[in-house]
Amino acid sequence: MGHTPYGYKIENGKAVVDDEKAEQIKLLFEAYLSGDSLATAAKKAGIKAFHAGIGNILKNKKYVGDDFYPAIIDHDSFEAAEIERLNRAKKLGRIWEKKELIGSPTPTSFSIADGNKQFDDPFKQAEYAYSLIEMEVKNIE
Repeated sequence: MGHTPYGYKIENGKAVVDDEKAEQIKLLFEAYLSGDSLATAAKKAGIKAFHAGIGNILKNKKYVGDDFYPAIIDHDSFEAAEIERLNRAKKLGRIWEKKELIGSPTPTSFSIADGNKQFDDPFKQAEYAYSLIEMEVKNIE
């Protein structure tokens, strides 16, 4: 199944809430939603983890509950934390958006001319082999 998320434990093959850690998860969400940074919210909640680990807790949908995991966080709090996380990332310029490629079209077909020269120097041989490659660029518009 994989890693059991913080705040849960497995008993008799089922995920159950670890009450002490679940309270820490609730405090983490509350502190983060009140404006604290990830590190400050984690410190207030008593969770010792790195920045990315705290971010992963805030993004983990299992805390809302599913077929295996019981809910620790209500759906509204989870959604509010996700919106806040994305807003903060956007303000800091940390949201990667795919940029449109500008430039020459990609070669779409290659062929190689017959070559029969042999060189003792492997670099010259490679250079010669590459010089035999011909390409055709097709514009797709």
